[in-house]
Amino acid sequence: MSAIESISKNSELRKRILFTLAMLAIYRIGVHIPTPGVDSSAVLSFFQAQSRGIFGLFDTFSGGALSQFSIFALGIMPYISASIIFQLLTSAIPYLEQLKKEGEQGRRKINQYTRYATVALALVQGYGISTFLMNQPSPDGRPLVISPTVGFLPFQVMTVITLTAGTCFIMWLGEQITERGIGNGSSLIIFTGIAAAIPAGAKQIFELVSHGEMRFLVALLLVAFMIAVIAGVIFMEVAQRRVPIQYSQRPQMGPQAMSAPQSHLPIKINFSGVIPPIFASSLLMFPATMAQFVQTPWIRAMQDSLNPNGVLFNILFVALIVFFAFFYTEIVFNPNEVSDNLKKYGGFIPGVRAGKSTSEYIQRVLDRVNVLGCIYLCTVCVLPGILTNQFGIPFHFGGTSLLILVGVALDTAQQIQSHVITQKYEGFLKGAKVRSRRVQF
Repeated sequence: MSAIESISKNSELRKRILFTLAMLAIYRIGVHIPTPGVDSSAVLSFFQAQSRGIFGLFDTFSGGALSQFSIFALGIMPYISASIIFQLLTSAIPYLEQLKKEGEQGRRKINQYTRYATVALALVQGYGISTFLMNQPSPDGRPLVISPTVGFLPFQVMTVITLTAGTCFIMWLGEQITERGIGNGSSLIIFTGIAAAIPAGAKQIFELVSHGEMRFLVALLLVAFMIAVIAGVIFMEVAQRRVPIQYSQRPQMGPQAMSAPQSHLPIKINFSGVIPPIFASSLLMFPATMAQFVQTPWIRAMQDSLNPNGVLFNILFVALIVFFAFFYTEIVFNPNEVSDNLKKYGGFIPGVRAGKSTSEYIQRVLDRVNVLGCIYLCTVCVLPGILTNQFGIPFHFGGTSLLILVGVALDTAQQIQSHVITQKYEGFLKGAKVRSRRVQF
């Protein structure tokens, strides 16, 4: 309640929150605008039948835009993919690494390249999905595409233009939210798409209780369990290993002459975030999705063996999560660079020699923390499937969706809190009069 009171008193923060909500509302309106030339009901039934494949994963991130094949069917995922690609390339290409070190100007240049890559990915994906829809019927035999031409343009050309423009508009919305709103715009757009399924899940549980298919006490226990899981995810997302850092003493006057500045190097338990589950689930769902449209025997056998409810799928899922967690951390975090920066600014880890010993110590701590983070990620990602398939518990969110919801909510809450603290400091200094001291010689 104190936070809400602070927001009501902070006019700048209030404007940012209202602007963010308005932009997200525009996005949700666009999700329900269909792409020209398709049969909406036939497309909906088709994608609902493919909900267990990779289409289901993309539809979750797009907030149902793909299943309705709206103008935002591609969602923000091309931009996210391009951002991840350039984040990884920054450590592999010297030119991009140099741009990253140039500060704000270099960051703008990398963002410009990311936008170009987003348009290229949207064009490729738009062409692929338009060609795919023209050759696929719905489950009841109806064609998904009403006519091969839309106006004076072929269906494929119109679809590519529409979907690419929709992705660019969503990318612009995300950048506007980041600059003029509150929170990370791209993350909030994905958050909104996933959170849009919450009312439907709550309605399903209510209908199960009202029809007598689930006891009221069981429903209460289910809600309590979900709250406990969310609390555990929040705890692990904010958990970190703090490596103590001390800095060399500098000549000082007064009682603090013998004290050395102390700090710490924070290493998050879940350092890689939600990247490993997304990559792992995409790789495992791709063969199952392709097997639905290709009649090759070995692909069909792969689909049967990679059943999401099976043991082999969960084993491979866990193995891929562990691999991508260590791979992503190795690409993004460089212990040698951290060690060099500490040595440059006079910092050191107590009991560890500067230089190579420091980098080896940080790498060892990072590896140990990554093991705990992998256990946490694997538990969160595998647990919902086990609860749903083995015990029949209607857990409506997968582990990846839950990680995104909690991570984005925490990041946005922290930014709101920082704005509130800034407002308090500005109010404290508003009436203060600062007088300069004139020194006469």
